[in-house]
Amino acid sequence: NLSELVSNILKLNKLENQQIFPEKKPYNLSEQLCECMLVYEAQFEKKNIDIELDLDENLIIKADYDLLMHVWHNLFSNAIKFNCEEGKIFLKLERQANLAVVRVRDTGCGMTEETSKHIFEKFYQGDTSRSTQGNGLGLALVKRVIDITGGDIQVQSEVGKGTEFIIFLPLK
Repeated sequence: NLSELVSNILKLNKLENQQIFPEKKPYNLSEQLCECMLVYEAQFEKKNIDIELDLDENLIIKADYDLLMHVWHNLFSNAIKFNCEEGKIFLKLERQANLAVVRVRDTGCGMTEETSKHIFEKFYQGDTSRSTQGNGLGLALVKRVIDITGGDIQVQSEVGKGTEFIIFLPLK
């Protein structure tokens, strides 16, 4: 989708050039995650994907709501896109010391170790033989937003078993 590609390039350029200044305000992270998850309800149902939630409902973070919404949209849409029919998605939010930790795990195709090493690089695409391809900007954008937020993101994946993204965000 050309308009999505252009939009992502512009967002990423602005983020890289510090032209977007985050508006950090306190809000309930579990509510944001649920709100974003609901957007994908029809897609979950279409692929018959089971969702398991384990959310600490009282975690307040101080961050830019709209910027982090890009992160959740990207991770949830990837978890659907790369999942199998009748797969599962696990969403967990918990407190660890002074951090909010979000885990998004799917039971999809997974990635090779080589792909996992490069997944946050601009325009990098793993297995391009897949029928559903992106533009290689989504996870680069996610990484940049998490960096700006003062957090960290990690990926763990195994081919044929699925992928888990772990996001660490400072609490307010």
